[in-house]
Amino acid sequence: MSDTIEGRNPVLEALRAGRSISRILIARNIEKAGIINEILNLAKEKNIPAEYLEKDELSRMSRTGSHQGIVALVPPRRYFDLDEILSIPLKKQESPFYIVLDGIEDPHNLGAIIRTAEATGVHGVIIRERRAVGLTAGVEKASAGALEYVAVARVNNIARAVETLKKHNIWIIGVDQGGDIDYTGIDLKPPSAIVIGGEGGGISALVKRHCDFLVKIPMTGKITSLNASVAAALVMYEVFRQRRSKISG
Repeated sequence: MSDTIEGRNPVLEALRAGRSISRILIARNIEKAGIINEILNLAKEKNIPAEYLEKDELSRMSRTGSHQGIVALVPPRRYFDLDEILSIPLKKQESPFYIVLDGIEDPHNLGAIIRTAEATGVHGVIIRERRAVGLTAGVEKASAGALEYVAVARVNNIARAVETLKKHNIWIIGVDQGGDIDYTGIDLKPPSAIVIGGEGGGISALVKRHCDFLVKIPMTGKITSLNASVAAALVMYEVFRQRRSKISG
């Protein structure tokens, strides 16, 4: 059974990254310029067949409802395991930096988090297997192609995965409005994993107990919490900022 990658940037990045693609489906009469030309040229180089369909045919098979006239048929995406993502910073000779997601259910949130993770040098994203979104076509679309470059592990038990990270001397930092430390007031340069809770209930009580620190994002408005992907982005960029300052300093 095939999965789909939908949209111009996601398909282009899949080609650039060497993703296995069985076929590319393109809307008939699509304007062959810019990204579309680049996609067609790369597909030709890689001997990937392109097939032209009516736009409504593409719309019927689309899983995202936003295919932009192009869909790639691909094998189901493989998840990494914890050992694989733990080896990534060792190979890069960098201080480990992970994102742990405790129950993200919205594909747009997961895609946005993965997009920011790619931009800030995250070595791996850990997601929950049950009651959470997986790597769907919608997630791929929302990541704008970043999913091709970010390792994602899916685990049965987030608390157990956190304990595995701790055994590798990685600090576990939960983002929670009940935290007693401002997220900018903690040293994020050592090996770290940032825990972001689900859209409804936040970080589960069990996972909270396994965190070394709970940090909060200060707010002055009447809304008491931020969208999960926005909160994740703020903290990821703080890690990025601190680590870049260390290098430049």
